[in-house]
Amino acid sequence: MIYDEIIDLPHFEPKRHPRMSMSARAAQFAPFSALEGYDDALEETARVTTEKVSLSKDEKNELSKKIDILLSGVISLCSIRYFVADKMKSGGEYRTIKGIVKKVDIRDRKIFLAGGVVVDMDNISQLTLYK
Repeated sequence: MIYDEIIDLPHFEPKRHPRMSMSARAAQFAPFSALEGYDDALEETARVTTEKVSLSKDEKNELSKKIDILLSGVISLCSIRYFVADKMKSGGEYRTIKGIVKKVDIRDRKIFLAGGVVVDMDNISQLTLYK
């Protein structure tokens, strides 16, 4: 019988590649996920957004005066804190950017900064001008 002939032979050892350890072999099966996308859905649910804050009349007037100064061209360096709406859920986040103003478009209500950033004036919560 053939089995009787091979039972006492030494176990085969590959010559080109070292034998894979048991932990490495087990790791091949670890990434399996029965519910594809479940981790992404959990992460999205846990992500926190903030609501957009409405400015008071005084704050809007102060912001308007600062935008007029930017329009005059006297000052071009500023820091803008603005709201960015979230695409997936209600609310969004506030971002702050500091840069040089390239153009202020009153008709479209946008401020164009060097580097290609465009800020909608209706989303500005704070504007700081630098001399």
